[in-house]
Amino acid sequence: MTEHVVLAGASGFIGQHLAAAYRARGARVSTVGRSGSDASWGDTAGITALLEGADVLVNLAGKSVDCRYGPENRAEILRSRVETTRELAEAVLACTAPPAVWFNSSTATIYRHAEDRPMTESTGQIGTGFSVDVATAWEREFFAPDLPATRRVALRMAIVLGDGSALVPLMGLARAGLGGPQLDGPWPATRARLAAGTHHREGAGGGRQKFSWIHVDDVLGSIEWLREHEEVDGVVNLSSPNPADNRTMMGIVRRAVGMPVGLPATRWMLELGTAVLRTETELVLKSRWVLPERLVEGGYEFVHPHLDEAVKGVVSERRQRIGGRG
Repeated sequence: MTEHVVLAGASGFIGQHLAAAYRARGARVSTVGRSGSDASWGDTAGITALLEGADVLVNLAGKSVDCRYGPENRAEILRSRVETTRELAEAVLACTAPPAVWFNSSTATIYRHAEDRPMTESTGQIGTGFSVDVATAWEREFFAPDLPATRRVALRMAIVLGDGSALVPLMGLARAGLGGPQLDGPWPATRARLAAGTHHREGAGGGRQKFSWIHVDDVLGSIEWLREHEEVDGVVNLSSPNPADNRTMMGIVRRAVGMPVGLPATRWMLELGTAVLRTETELVLKSRWVLPERLVEGGYEFVHPHLDEAVKGVVSERRQRIGGRG
């Protein structure tokens, strides 16, 4: 019988990678999304019909956090995660033969800014601020319903690398000679940003904020490993067992694209630059130090455990795809 995989929010980089991989191995892949999908958000009956008898549900839905955290974007970042998760739960509950397992995207940003020690599933400390509030609300919505026939796993993903990921603009900066470390420092906070929890408080200096990451191939590999290990549920960190720091990561990117030097970016440069680009400094300045305790202890073998090899592979793949211009 043909394997049936349902991907919700599959239009992004990770979803496209998973869909292509499952289709390549002969699976039937159905999607839930806003347009051009097999079922649309708001059509709970249609989503239920799609999920009936499916083998696995993977939910990746949510507005990109690569934006300015103004009131409208904050509301949509939260709504696009919580409401879609709630609708999927209603659809799963209505199924006669619901999916055996449901993987819901979450984020390693749920942990606090960590410079002293790594965050694992058993010892990690939940942080504070807007991004953390979104993550905790998302997971709370995911685990709240009683779905006795469906195992649930929240995937606390670190920054995902691959051709099409956040690594691509960093490669562009490196080629332009701007691929030095992103340096934290003092920056005044407005009352509004303090109240909203969107002000990044000064942390590690010298580009030593931790950089936790995972290759998109290991996102797929982790999901498949978790499908086989039915004893695992709850939260699982999806991150390489070998995190780096920002300075090391940017050096690896420079070497991969063949640029020997890179100008650093100080906090004031980052604040002005992210304001122009309509994004947030938290994305590069928060120290994310996350380890995949449950995957490692369970015996999962990473396809790409080391950052230098992973980055070189992404650069090579991109060059081949766009004819040497990557």
